[in-house]
Amino acid sequence: MRRFALMIALLASPAGAEPWVTLDGAGVRAALEGRVIAFETARQDFRSSGRTLYVFGGRDSWGYWRVQGDQYCSQWPPSDLWACYDIAVSGAMVRFVGTGNDVTDGVYAD
Repeated sequence: MRRFALMIALLASPAGAEPWVTLDGAGVRAALEGRVIAFETARQDFRSSGRTLYVFGGRDSWGYWRVQGDQYCSQWPPSDLWACYDIAVSGAMVRFVGTGNDVTDGVYAD
């Protein structure tokens, strides 16, 4: 956890700051497929099969992910609803922006 906080602090500093770039569909796939993103208290593994594993508090939650248009979309059973997000990157950071402009930032863990 401490290493993650240090990484976030370094990436957020002006010397390490890069502009956020919003990705198109091909960019979203390239940014997520086969990658693991670490968030402040969780991790998410984006499998090339379309499965995704979210780990929070030592508990695994399996869902599905896909690229639809220029967005990342996920579905978490037992719900059959898909939620979609714009994806932007800045260096090793990945930003998920929801429909209400809610923002979640993570960093590549691989």
